[in-house]
Amino acid sequence: MSENKFEFPTEVIDLPSKGLGYPEGHPLRKGNIEIKYMTAREEDILASQSLIRKGVVLDKLFESVVVETGLNINDVLIGDKNAILLATRVLGYGAEYKVSVTDPSTLEDQEVSIDLSKVKTKDFNEELLNAENIYKFKLPKSGAEVEFKLLTHGDELEISKENQALARLYKGKGDTTFDVTTRLKYMIQSVDGNNDRGFITKWVQNSFLALDTKAFRKYVKEISPDMDLKFNFTSELTGEEEALDIPFGAGFFYPAE
Repeated sequence: MSENKFEFPTEVIDLPSKGLGYPEGHPLRKGNIEIKYMTAREEDILASQSLIRKGVVLDKLFESVVVETGLNINDVLIGDKNAILLATRVLGYGAEYKVSVTDPSTLEDQEVSIDLSKVKTKDFNEELLNAENIYKFKLPKSGAEVEFKLLTHGDELEISKENQALARLYKGKGDTTFDVTTRLKYMIQSVDGNNDRGFITKWVQNSFLALDTKAFRKYVKEISPDMDLKFNFTSELTGEEEALDIPFGAGFFYPAE
């Protein structure tokens, strides 16, 4: 536990990025962050039906527990944010996570118990991270070169707002989602040197080929610091084993009974 600078208990946790994705002088450049233990205030956030309906309950929880001095919380990389939420859950309710998941073999629900203390930082190429958070990738099909950034908490908030606005605009016009294109628009900073936002928006919607988006997402995943949010699942009916994603939503923060 850290020194008692606050009126509540805090903990310093290591970040998956090791601080490599932040500029010199940034509060997170040192590779760790100070967070507070959950209290009744955070339980109020988790219980808020309004926040749950808006889909922002985890964002508000995240903003509530981070107490790092001098930090603009919008700067936090998504992988580091995931580590903070994971640590918050373990510090608040312990490492045991009982949850129902769908058996991929039978499509039946199965209750499992996941030990969150075994979740580790995923492997990534640390040499590729840079303090400017600007990266280049040449698309294999079109040959275009894109500059992009890894998304932050602030970007996710803006993406959520834009998607909600688009959903209202296209309400009643079919089952349309915009999450993929919106996220790509926020990530990509230039295409062949053109950084005009209007151009990038049109390019993502009309010219970003599926083969290229697949390769791009794979590369982004390779260089992105994050937690390895998977667990080993064994089917009770077939005995087959498979690595599944750990369910990561509002229910993640409710303790096992």
